[in-house]
Amino acid sequence: MQPVLFVCPDLVRVSLPPCFEEAMSYRFERGKLYRMPTHFGPSLGPRQGPDGRRFENKRSPRVTTVSVSFLTNEEQLVPLLPEGFDLVDEPMVTVFASYLEDIEWLAGRGYNVLGVTFPVVFHGEQDHVTGDFLSVLWENLADPIITGREDLGFSKLYCEIPEPVELEDQIHCTAGWLGFKFLDLQVRHLKQQTPEEITDFISEQTRDGLLHYKYMPRTGDWGEADAAYATLTPSSNPNQVIQDRWLGEGDLEFHQSRWEDLPTMYPIVNTFFELEVKAYGGASLTRTVGTKDLSDQRILR
Repeated sequence: MQPVLFVCPDLVRVSLPPCFEEAMSYRFERGKLYRMPTHFGPSLGPRQGPDGRRFENKRSPRVTTVSVSFLTNEEQLVPLLPEGFDLVDEPMVTVFASYLEDIEWLAGRGYNVLGVTFPVVFHGEQDHVTGDFLSVLWENLADPIITGREDLGFSKLYCEIPEPVELEDQIHCTAGWLGFKFLDLQVRHLKQQTPEEITDFISEQTRDGLLHYKYMPRTGDWGEADAAYATLTPSSNPNQVIQDRWLGEGDLEFHQSRWEDLPTMYPIVNTFFELEVKAYGGASLTRTVGTKDLSDQRILR
């Protein structure tokens, strides 16, 4: 339909078709969660489903987590801490791989993650909390990476995390990027814990939660931040049920890499490669069901 021109002695006016007269720029709906691109309405994800509904997360996801811990040097970990963080307890590093299935917000699909933590305390003007500092979390799917980085402040990156290989009493986990394998992690001689031992393990968890440092650069002002602050994932997770837990021995190896191998990540992998392994602190395999949507994530001040 063509616009119609009405010519007056002192005025030229354009009459637009009805469809153009009614159109207007979008506005953000109060209380709705948005991510880029915002032009298509409120974003979907773990904390906002179709029609804005929340996910129950009581019977899913099903998660298998394999972890290995080792004692290292305090002076090697301190340079990794943002302002306001200090090491607490022993400099014990834990590397874990989790394999998630039947995720409700992904309509039953799953993905895998790889994280590196160590115990810290955060001293802010208002908050004083202890927990494990999640220095990095690799995932093999873009959707949780985007939602976790932007919404929560998790230090998430992409990598390939194949399913673990089980042979007799040994479980072998690997991670890589475009064919370059940068981690081997193995656990063995696993012994299943009794329900009473699992109950004791849960009751011994006294830390406040998982700590992160959120940073978003300011476009054009390179080196400046749009956001830079610590965040906390509170430890409470009433939906999560430990189905079984196994303890044993384990070891791991980060493989030294070059820029040609991991163009954006080799400083991270090499930092872990250089950590001295003074002694291994044990290994575990844990199977859980249920979780929370992490909407209780908060900024530490």
